[in-house]
Amino acid sequence: MEKKSRNKSATPCKETFEQVAVESKTPATVVLLLNSPEEDILVKACEAVYTFAEKGDENKVSLLGLGALEPLCRLITHNNKLVRRNAFMALGIMASNGVSNRLHHKCTLNCSDLYTAVQEFATLCLASLSTDFICKAQIFDNKGLLPLIQLLSSPDPDVMKNSLEIIFNLVQDYQCRLAVHKLGGIPPLLKLLMSDFPVIQKLALKTLQNITTDKDTRNTFREEQGFEKLIDILNSTDFSDLHADTLQTVANCLSDSESVQLIHNSGGLTRLMEFVLSPSIPEIQSNTVKCITRVAQSSGSREVLHKQDVEKVLVELLSVADIKVKSCTCQAVAAMSLHLASKDSFRDLGVIPAVVQLLSSENLMLRAAATQALSNLTHSNKRNALAVYEAGGHEFLVQQLYGTCPRMVTNSAATLCNMAGQESIRSSILSHGAMQALVEPLKSTDSQVLINTTLCLSVLACDKDARAELQRAGGLQPLVNLLHSYHKEVLHNTCMAVSVCASDEATAVEMCKYGALEILQEISQSVNRRSSFTKLAMISLLNSNLSVKYSLIGHLTSSDIITDGFYDAGKARPGQRVLTLDELSKQPVNKNQPVIVINTAPEYDLKNYMFRCVKSRILLKLHTYNINYISKQKCTLYLVLCVRLVSDLMGGAVEMEKLHEFSWMLHLSELKFQLQSNVVPIGLISKGIYCHRALLFKCLADCIGISCSLVRGEYNRAWNEVLLFKWNASRNQHSSQPCRYIVDLMHQPGSLLEVDTPAAVRYQTI
Repeated sequence: MEKKSRNKSATPCKETFEQVAVESKTPATVVLLLNSPEEDILVKACEAVYTFAEKGDENKVSLLGLGALEPLCRLITHNNKLVRRNAFMALGIMASNGVSNRLHHKCTLNCSDLYTAVQEFATLCLASLSTDFICKAQIFDNKGLLPLIQLLSSPDPDVMKNSLEIIFNLVQDYQCRLAVHKLGGIPPLLKLLMSDFPVIQKLALKTLQNITTDKDTRNTFREEQGFEKLIDILNSTDFSDLHADTLQTVANCLSDSESVQLIHNSGGLTRLMEFVLSPSIPEIQSNTVKCITRVAQSSGSREVLHKQDVEKVLVELLSVADIKVKSCTCQAVAAMSLHLASKDSFRDLGVIPAVVQLLSSENLMLRAAATQALSNLTHSNKRNALAVYEAGGHEFLVQQLYGTCPRMVTNSAATLCNMAGQESIRSSILSHGAMQALVEPLKSTDSQVLINTTLCLSVLACDKDARAELQRAGGLQPLVNLLHSYHKEVLHNTCMAVSVCASDEATAVEMCKYGALEILQEISQSVNRRSSFTKLAMISLLNSNLSVKYSLIGHLTSSDIITDGFYDAGKARPGQRVLTLDELSKQPVNKNQPVIVINTAPEYDLKNYMFRCVKSRILLKLHTYNINYISKQKCTLYLVLCVRLVSDLMGGAVEMEKLHEFSWMLHLSELKFQLQSNVVPIGLISKGIYCHRALLFKCLADCIGISCSLVRGEYNRAWNEVLLFKWNASRNQHSSQPCRYIVDLMHQPGSLLEVDTPAAVRYQTI
């Protein structure tokens, strides 16, 4: 092992052995001699195996076939130190041929052997074995880590180097990383940073770089003044060859606020800025920027970096050729963008066009980092969002939604969401196919992708054409499927998107077709999953799909306006999906009550045409008055006129005692048979019961502007409630507050029954 030129030459190993002539001419004979009881023969046989195996891989394989492995493993515990030494030499050279899978089952190596020559070859053998996962586990399980840590203080540099290499291989696994600091491995590793041998220094740094990814290890590292030692290396030009690895270790340490404070106190930030500004190799630049990114995780540090004009430095690094440097720089921009003043500085320095340009890179890592920077730059910043738009960033970002990298899709969706709050930008985003691009991310299994995608969808879907585009692109079904999510934020954002998409009847109906209401009903029964978001989604779907709302809830308010295409499919059972009108129309004729549909087209019946004419006459009368000044008496008169019209169209008044003689069921059956359909237009019904009359009255009242609700009862009962001002005879005026009345459409058409009175209860229940 060579030292650096600035240090003394290495001290040679004190133990030396004479060369032994190979007396046997065949490998098979040599392998047999490994079982000899004579020590001299064993020494010579082991050396002969080593010499033979050293000549090539074929010889090593041959020795394995001859069974050399088992006796050699036995001889490493021999009492004779020369036998042990030569056996280790032979095993070490054989292990380099990938026989570790067989070797680790055969032997346990004793690294605590006091004989230095044996330690050298034992650790050499283990160094070859420790590259194998199974062998690493075997070494750890046999408590080999502690003696290896102890050998880091060996006077022999080869033993030290081999032991360090084994530890480096072991700490690639999480379990071993945790064990190193518990077994006291930090102090000897730090001591090796000052070794005279570059290879040992590098291995020590790389080992520290690996184990400092663990928080507890970083605490021990800091307590042992490890951070200060790293800063000393960075401040020394003699150790320039170690700066890249040192910076990576520093970056790990800066994950803790305590280390950030240390770098502030030691003037390390200034040194980091010097590394960035000086011409340097890409690895040093990228590791330095990583350190800046870690420092920028705290608000106080961001303020310090901002005062040192770190934004100007980062702008320059975006133009370097190295991909890794640019990627790390984008991450630093993302971190610094959490500082409000830095956001503005980046925009003024032209960072945004530079980052947008990186979105066209073929390198996936760079594109992902660029989208992260843009996401943070545009968050709650309209001017930056506009700058991204002006640089054409929205076009690239829409394309990134088709990518396979979850991080890139997440950041792209977040950036588009930040931009879409401005109407002009939103229109342009939609024109580049954003709704189509969002469909695939809706099927992702990554929670963060789903969170940002659904949020972006909520903002973009406020446009009517965008909702239609989402429906055409097949995006409604995966959106509805996300209602099954148990991730709180995913479910909340999905409910928001559903609420926005439910603004149109067509999209609301399709989401109901995919089972949205049934899922939301199930959620409403869960204490843990229901929320104001799920309730809003349910209400939005029902308000845009009044037919389903009436079937499920059995109540339409005065603000629920019935129009053509509304249908009454009867009361839905809990958990039952309400079929669409198209689905109901395709069913064969059955014995159930017919589905009543509102259809004012004249071809169904002349009586329906008359209904439309009367409706027009009433509207004409209403329009001759102002809605602000129409008298309360006239409002009541129009109400009574509508009541009597409905009663006449539906078979007239029927006495309560003779209700059983009113053959409405036979009439509806005849209509179903005549139409050969379970769906009957309400205009064809000439004998209607409570539920039919109440539905027709609600439709007519909605058309002429009378405030009216529709309530479903039991056994084909339904009624309308209206708000009217009660007449106060003693004061000769109406009351100041309106009262609720049930409209009698069946027995005494035109009668108004005050809610909760005996007469009203009889109408509702008998």
